[in-house]
Amino acid sequence: MNTISEAEGTRPIPQVREWPLLGSIPGMASDPLRYLLKCHRQYGSVFKIHVLGNEYTVLAGADAANFMNSREGKECLRSREFWEGLVKEYDAKSALPGVDGEEHAELRKVLRRGYSKESIKGRYNELVEITDRAIARDWQPDSTVPVLESFQFMVTDQLGIMITGDAPLEYVADIRIMILYILNCLVTRQRPEFLMRLNPRYRKAKQRVFELGDQMKADYLSGDRHTEHRTLVDDIMETHRDNPALMPAKNLRLHLTAPYVAGLDTVANTTAACVYTILKHPEVHARVQREIDDFFADGGPIEEARLMQRLPALNGAIMETMRLYPIAPAQMRTAHKDFVFDGHQIREGDTLYLACTITHLMEEYFPHPERFDIDRYAPPREEHKQSGVYSPYGRGPHTCLGKSLAEIQLLLTMARIFYKLDLALPAPDYELKTKTAPTPGPARSFSVRVKGYRH
Repeated sequence: MNTISEAEGTRPIPQVREWPLLGSIPGMASDPLRYLLKCHRQYGSVFKIHVLGNEYTVLAGADAANFMNSREGKECLRSREFWEGLVKEYDAKSALPGVDGEEHAELRKVLRRGYSKESIKGRYNELVEITDRAIARDWQPDSTVPVLESFQFMVTDQLGIMITGDAPLEYVADIRIMILYILNCLVTRQRPEFLMRLNPRYRKAKQRVFELGDQMKADYLSGDRHTEHRTLVDDIMETHRDNPALMPAKNLRLHLTAPYVAGLDTVANTTAACVYTILKHPEVHARVQREIDDFFADGGPIEEARLMQRLPALNGAIMETMRLYPIAPAQMRTAHKDFVFDGHQIREGDTLYLACTITHLMEEYFPHPERFDIDRYAPPREEHKQSGVYSPYGRGPHTCLGKSLAEIQLLLTMARIFYKLDLALPAPDYELKTKTAPTPGPARSFSVRVKGYRH
């Protein structure tokens, strides 16, 4: 896999046989992960698809994941084009996922601490308290709970208090609507843009999210803070003061509200999927319950090392859920210059899908890939450590900035859910219904029965 500008000796890129007019929309809309895997099996590591009249070149598999992490990949790929719609919608100059190179590295340094587990170091018991309050509020005994919606409120509560100092629950519906339309219409382009322009619900939601960003800025400037801890808001506002070229005023709304926009859908999807996978497998459910009962029995302070050492079954269940239900089946990029990938010529300006997570369902890397097996990740198997095969947080320079924070958040949230609650699926044979837009995950119709409190 060499980066060259000549096309000599390269092979033509195969075009996927698609539906007339619809192109690859049926496959991408129903199950993009399995559709891209099927195409990979049939056409190889490079192929072309069409979605809503747009042509995409797909680079697929473990080599694509490793390419994104390589020096060549960093030089050959850029992300700017896919986020231009988001930037314009916010009337901003730039956004973290939409900048590359040195500017991206500098901005990432500014935001890294606020999005990392370091931002909540020593506050794990506080995160548990926030989670318990959300459980008491939304997960009542003898009730049926809409799982995804309940987790969206819980995640906003958690991220708000821990990362920014406040939990704007009254904005959850607005954030959800804005995410839905921006990602569908402007980023992934699965829906035509006119749908958002004509929708009064979207216009109102956008106004409300902007109002939230402006209020966060005003609270900081007035000193009306809701926390004694240093937060992401401090990092953003101090950078604006000291380096306005890197953090201009026009970018403040976007960066201040970004934790909610980035985290609400992704973390809520994963936690909702975890509830399903654990309840669907009674033997896993029993292991998790025994483990967390023992963990919380002594009532001591919660520390990261203790979490990871004493909750291996739960951690394995979360990792296995993220393998089977990854948030991003493909990452979108533009070819920054001509290069050759696996014998195929890619041209500067080509629109690319990097289908890295198809390896999650490949037998050669994960034996019996459709089986929910939480012991894949423990020694001596450690199947996820094979090069380029496990990519739940993305790959390359734009790998999820909140990865380390999300790992702690997911582990503690699931631990408290299964420690506090006795849950059941709607029926023993229940099969999860999923959605693909704006990000893949459980459908909003997914609900569970709260039979009672365990503790």
